[in-house]
Amino acid sequence: MSLRRRTVEVLVAAGLLGAALAPPATAAEHGRGPSVPLRVATYNIHAGAGMDNVFDLDRQVAALRSLDADVIGLQEVDVRWGDRSQWRDLAGELGRRLRMHVSFAPIYSLDPVEEGGPRREFGVAVLSRYKILSAENHDLTRLSTQDPNPVPAPAPGFGEVVLKVRGLPVHVYATHLDYRGDPSVRTAQVADTRRIMAEDRKQERRPVRQILLGDFNAAPTAPELAPLWQELTDIEPGGPTYPAQDPVQRIDYVAVSKDTVRVRDAAVAETLASDHRPVVADLLLRR
Repeated sequence: MSLRRRTVEVLVAAGLLGAALAPPATAAEHGRGPSVPLRVATYNIHAGAGMDNVFDLDRQVAALRSLDADVIGLQEVDVRWGDRSQWRDLAGELGRRLRMHVSFAPIYSLDPVEEGGPRREFGVAVLSRYKILSAENHDLTRLSTQDPNPVPAPAPGFGEVVLKVRGLPVHVYATHLDYRGDPSVRTAQVADTRRIMAEDRKQERRPVRQILLGDFNAAPTAPELAPLWQELTDIEPGGPTYPAQDPVQRIDYVAVSKDTVRVRDAAVAETLASDHRPVVADLLLRR
């Protein structure tokens, strides 16, 4: 049963989960052959709220669990941010409930409302079934939503983790690009992304497996995204991702390094647990 050119129905509102996304990998793909399988996903979780704008983390846990992904990149993740997400640590809670390791990379980290309280944070996260060997929060050019008179400037929120998947090191990046109609900030962010990923490739003495997960807020043919496709392959899941109900745009991406990661299958999952739909892909890591 192929992922490509179909969606996966995840009837979260009815309490029913979708079917498995793909058949098991062959024995050769399970590490005894030239490649190692890895299922990844990306999901903008809208701070825990669904398409109905109601906060319901149980609904999102069900949607994420049904993807059966080994690694998940998340965007719009609140950590003690405010009332909209009940002051909860969404990154930590999702990690615990899904029994996955978690790395959170805040875009914003604000002083607590009350002295001695936790910092209010918002950003991106990576969930992983594999142990996270290292993590880094890189700066990208951003136009802050917290400043009344923002100017483009470096700011954190480009998360990177290094995993070891059946002996193979893998760099996974979680990102959320600028949402504005003017593409100038996204253009700068793409340049920053390519520079950071290129530095990682230079530091490694062996081929580097890189996976970029995120909400790019632009169509695949957008001119500002074009430079990314020089080094990365867009997995092309075959359907739009936004808005979750009757989607018309594909702005959520899984992109992989061309020479070291192969796409086995990909799909957009159908769920209203957020205002975006998740993208899930079965990959093969080349040795």
